[in-house]
Amino acid sequence: MTNPTVSVIIPVYGVEKYIAAAVQSVLNQTYSDFELIIVDDGSPDRSVEICQQFSDPRLKIVSQANRGLAGARNTGIRHAQGDYLAFLDGDDLWLADKLEKQIAHLEQSPEVGVSFCRSAFIDERGESLGTYLMPKLSDITVVDLLRGSPLGNGSTPVIRRATLEDIKFQDNLHGSVEDFYFDDRFRRSEDTECWLRIILQTQWKIEGLPEALTLYRVNAGGLSANLLKQLESWEQVLDKTRSYAPEVIERWEKLAKSYQYRYLARSAVRLKDGSQAVALMHRALAAYWPILLEEPRRTILTLIAAYLLWLLPEPLYAQVESLGAKLTGKNQQQRILKDRTQQAF
Repeated sequence: MTNPTVSVIIPVYGVEKYIAAAVQSVLNQTYSDFELIIVDDGSPDRSVEICQQFSDPRLKIVSQANRGLAGARNTGIRHAQGDYLAFLDGDDLWLADKLEKQIAHLEQSPEVGVSFCRSAFIDERGESLGTYLMPKLSDITVVDLLRGSPLGNGSTPVIRRATLEDIKFQDNLHGSVEDFYFDDRFRRSEDTECWLRIILQTQWKIEGLPEALTLYRVNAGGLSANLLKQLESWEQVLDKTRSYAPEVIERWEKLAKSYQYRYLARSAVRLKDGSQAVALMHRALAAYWPILLEEPRRTILTLIAAYLLWLLPEPLYAQVESLGAKLTGKNQQQRILKDRTQQAF
């Protein structure tokens, strides 16, 4: 029996409400030459029991004591047999043609080590919020990563095994020497830390497709909801990167912190925490005021949204937010269509 071309890895911890839909979105892929590795990261709920109800022979479950998201992904990589590795978080979803399009992208672009896609936001019930993550798609540099990972979330990348092998390191973090790709010492920001090593330590390119092929769940109980711990993790990423690329951090640290504050402010707005959103925007401007000149529209809109959320009564803010989301979503859909048309030529 030949090995599958793609290994799909889903870390599982406390996602019993969402994991069945996540798994089904993988099994529904039009590209079928894959194995699906479910990594039970010591999940305390019924997530693994739900996964066991699927009978598809491509699915296998690996269990371990809790190591966090990076540790679960690394365990999946060590068990993977495919030439390409795709990652999906247990509360997100894929559109049915995601693998097909991203594998084609990698096979047509031998210099690209990491393929990603745009994402559409959904709520906890899986309903569309009408807006999208709209990152830069090509010519991605270390500065782009420090401004905020274009990949957007951990459910968008499909990565060549060769790319991960080029950044592999060995360490004894759990009682024996193991291969590591993501860094288990990071409980957050582990993905951006990995992308930085790919850009700084290899010749591989990171490149995206214009379509929104991932559905990213805005989940107040998820890892992304704890903003202050995310900030601490980001500072740890900068410290690690400083250890092997000190000139990069010396030059761009203020910029990196400012854009991270703004990113967290936008997350605070989505989580309806107005006072924290305002405080984070003030820190963004204090750390690196040229952010206003580099990305004026996004920075000013985030500042306005933070203050409106902080000052307006909740019902009035909800009306303003709904109107803004509709206008933003419409503009984003037009841009996606334009980018798809340009890429086709």
